[in-house]
Amino acid sequence: MTAVRQSSHRRWHWRSLRVRILLATLLWVALGIGGIWYSATRLFAKHVEESYHDELEVHIKELAGLVKVEPDGVLKMDRPLSDPRYLVPLSGFYWQVSLHGHKTIRSASMTRGSLDERVAHDSTVHHHIEKGPTGPSITYGFIRDVPGAGEVHYVIATDQRLLDETIASFTRELTLWLTALAAALVVTGFVVVTFGLRPLDRLARATARLRSGAACKLEGDYPTEIEPLVDDLNAFIERSHKTVERARVEAGNLAHALRTPLAVITDEAERLAQAERTSAAAQTLLEQSQIMVQQIEYQLARARSAASARSPGTVSRIEDVLPPILSAMRRLHPDKAFAVRFPAGLDTAVPIEPVDLSELLAILLDNAGKWARGHISIGAEDLPDGLLVRIIDDGPGLPAEQVAEAFRIGTRFDPDMRGSGLGLAIAHDIAEAYGLKIALGPRADGQSGLEVRLEIDREIDRA
Repeated sequence: MTAVRQSSHRRWHWRSLRVRILLATLLWVALGIGGIWYSATRLFAKHVEESYHDELEVHIKELAGLVKVEPDGVLKMDRPLSDPRYLVPLSGFYWQVSLHGHKTIRSASMTRGSLDERVAHDSTVHHHIEKGPTGPSITYGFIRDVPGAGEVHYVIATDQRLLDETIASFTRELTLWLTALAAALVVTGFVVVTFGLRPLDRLARATARLRSGAACKLEGDYPTEIEPLVDDLNAFIERSHKTVERARVEAGNLAHALRTPLAVITDEAERLAQAERTSAAAQTLLEQSQIMVQQIEYQLARARSAASARSPGTVSRIEDVLPPILSAMRRLHPDKAFAVRFPAGLDTAVPIEPVDLSELLAILLDNAGKWARGHISIGAEDLPDGLLVRIIDDGPGLPAEQVAEAFRIGTRFDPDMRGSGLGLAIAHDIAEAYGLKIALGPRADGQSGLEVRLEIDREIDRA
């Protein structure tokens, strides 16, 4: 469960594939939508401006064709301009025709102000942004020389605000629609990423089940892109299990093959020890044979635990392996009381091979049974990411200076106490192979005795 929670948190970590794809999607959506917005607004503005300018140029030429100069210099129009906006007061569409020394005529829309006729300074059509009756205006103008009358100034204008409002209205609508499109693309990208990477989530959950021991292989159906990887991993897991089993068998065979010759050598040494002439040599053989037995037992235990620790999908439950161990301990130490104190509902599943967990607990409980005066307790409690196992006895305890030596091969603090001095050394190597923390120290309650603390990480990474 811890691995699944960590996987969920890391799913949206900045280094995750999801975040990278979504960031890339956001970047391209931003660049694409931003590029479309910029180019569309610029293109529309250019098109509208050209349309306005073309319209004004057409209207000023139409105006020149409609205005007549009477013989007395009076300016008259046959009919209004074809665009009715020049008839609406202050509509923003204006025209003006003037002849020096005569009355200037203006559009019905220009109820106040006037147009700057200086824009009309020759026979070519010119345009400028000039001040108009209702604000800055795009003003067109030119001069036509009428024989017998003089130069007639034709000026026509449209408010700049009308152009700006048209562009602004288009920009607002375009921005709204492109924002909606961007949001839809981002949501679509999120859905695609979530759906497309869902098989990886299933693979992560299957891996967590494998590591927790709930499964012995990666389970589930996967897309064709992932299926070969799952098949290879399952094949690797199967080979690992077979390798561990083969190592166990070979370790047992080696132990059997070595123990028989050593037993023969020991028997011969004991027979030679009975003769005074060979007793010294026999004693040396017995000592060396004992050392060989210790080394064989230690190295076999170390090799077995090291092989098991590299096997994926291993899991044990302390409450399952503990009963037979306690039964054996009560027979070995009939005068000692062994008590188990586990909180109700405590999950004691740990990623350790049952054989190695049994051996580890048996060593620690046997050591406690040897030194305890009468009581040994084993308890467990949850840690944030694991389990803490405590084995407490009421014996004499262990001085601080002897703690480091306790895990050395062959260490025996009391020669009269039975044992080979290998137990704690083997326990330490099993714990080290599985990444466990094992520590010896005084009891937390201050009473006489020794407390063994075994911290087990439920999600040990043995990569």
